[in-house]
Amino acid sequence: MSQRIILTGATGMVGEGVLLTLLGQPDVEAVLSISRQPSGHTHAKLRELLVPDFFELSAIESQLAGYTACFFCAGVSSLGKKEPEYTRLTYDLTLHFAKTLVRQSPEATFCYISGAGTGGRAMWARVKRRTETDLQALPFRAAYMLRPGFLKPEAGQRHVLPMYRWLNWLFPLVRRLGFATTLRQLGLAMLAVAQRGADKHVLEVKDIVRLARSVG
Repeated sequence: MSQRIILTGATGMVGEGVLLTLLGQPDVEAVLSISRQPSGHTHAKLRELLVPDFFELSAIESQLAGYTACFFCAGVSSLGKKEPEYTRLTYDLTLHFAKTLVRQSPEATFCYISGAGTGGRAMWARVKRRTETDLQALPFRAAYMLRPGFLKPEAGQRHVLPMYRWLNWLFPLVRRLGFATTLRQLGLAMLAVAQRGADKHVLEVKDIVRLARSVG
């Protein structure tokens, strides 16, 4: 089935890598990127909506209808943030976006980029787990929580965290240990669950790799 996908976070490393992957897939008909700033990429399949405040979506809500999937890649680091601030920018923001979207595209599959270690005792892990749980309760066609570990950027990316540029040489080792994927694999895994679903709704690194291989 041809996919019409909403993507958030295209100006971040994860979202940009997923965007570049989707634009190269023949089964993807259209990508609507919703972000605060332009992604810097142009493509016949790509349309961008700039939204200064993700807590204020009323002006664009009607444009969210008719999509088959949403790949929610927007997110912030917990470094330097207290729990109330991190909760607002992670849990509150994500749930607000998802609740707005489900009113317009209830048949969509919602894919949320969480992180390896979610559900642990750290503050960020608890907030992420709460976000995962409440997203799965929304009346989408389906909702999947992806928990990637170390990620390898795609060629041509402009938004890459400096840490990843310096540590990229570690990727082969971390991949052999089962804690790493490429951003292409992450994008393909989300596309796989949007097309065919999966046997579980919380997807760890090994699940992401397996699903990506099923697409190619």
